[in-house]
Amino acid sequence: MADDAFELYDLRVEVVSPPGAKIQCNAKVGDHFEVRGELLHFAQPFSMYSLAALLPLLPAKQRVTDPNDWMSTDAEVACPDPHCPTRFRITRLGKRTFRHAETTAVPLPPKA
Repeated sequence: MADDAFELYDLRVEVVSPPGAKIQCNAKVGDHFEVRGELLHFAQPFSMYSLAALLPLLPAKQRVTDPNDWMSTDAEVACPDPHCPTRFRITRLGKRTFRHAETTAVPLPPKA
């Protein structure tokens, strides 16, 4: 790996819900999107309110974390509507390698 390389997980975010439950955000069980690098890939429409609840967690979920960290073990996020039983399951997929020089204009500091 290059000196300025780092890895991020690709993610899949999928709608899960108890059988027969009414989903308030017009989603269907199995609806999903993927995160690849900084890009979101949608297969179908997705509620902006649900997305707003998920976005703060996605960059942290992309990074390697200690096995004891809750970010490594907790995979489901509640729907932001308190009357909706829906959850959004975040699954880590394969890792993707990036280079610092390709993702920012800010140079790395010189090595000591």
